[in-house]
Amino acid sequence: MALRVLLIDDDVRLFDLLSSYLDQNGFHVTGAPDGPRGLAALEAGTFDVVLLDVMMPGMDGIEVCRRIRQKNTIPVLMLTARGDETDRVVGLEIGADDYVAKPFSPRELVARIKAVLRRARPEVAGERIVAGDIVIDVPGRVVTREGELVELTGLEFDLLCALARRPGRVVARDALLSEAGRGDVIVGERTVDVHISHLRQKLGDDPRSPRLIKTVRGVGYVLAKEKS
Repeated sequence: MALRVLLIDDDVRLFDLLSSYLDQNGFHVTGAPDGPRGLAALEAGTFDVVLLDVMMPGMDGIEVCRRIRQKNTIPVLMLTARGDETDRVVGLEIGADDYVAKPFSPRELVARIKAVLRRARPEVAGERIVAGDIVIDVPGRVVTREGELVELTGLEFDLLCALARRPGRVVARDALLSEAGRGDVIVGERTVDVHISHLRQKLGDDPRSPRLIKTVRGVGYVLAKEKS
């Protein structure tokens, strides 16, 4: 069965090019020319990944990504034409899973999509991580705490796994994205801080006095071995 891609981009020529290429590589592409219609398509249909252009008239890709993350944890890969890191950092901070800078080759895009999907559905048969009252089903991408389901974005899930695989051990900020399998993402430390803050909130950890994911000042973060 073809993997379903939602491309939200106002560039008709890009849609025609990618639709043809991705179709030959096992994907089915649905196009939306702007943010509102992209959000409507996502609401009405079922997709495996979203390709989202940053620079669109009206509602830009940053706002679209923000709205997607309010309701959905689907992998989002941002397409940006800007040369600096600002859009990439902001996109990752609000929940995007990866980015590709324009211009890019269709072959590179396919590789990035497959990498995002591998992270979203890793072939790690039976891997189950237990850290205190947190249980992580790695193949199913499911997290529960005290038996309650915790909804996480793709990057939040990967960061939690990186910490949970090393309970009681400090992971430096500059190493945490690499530990989470995101070594190709070049961003500042603030991105990690933002996602850790989101993780704490979703796991019910008091951000003002965290007891689960603790900050080691000037170094990084550590996941407590046991519930305290």
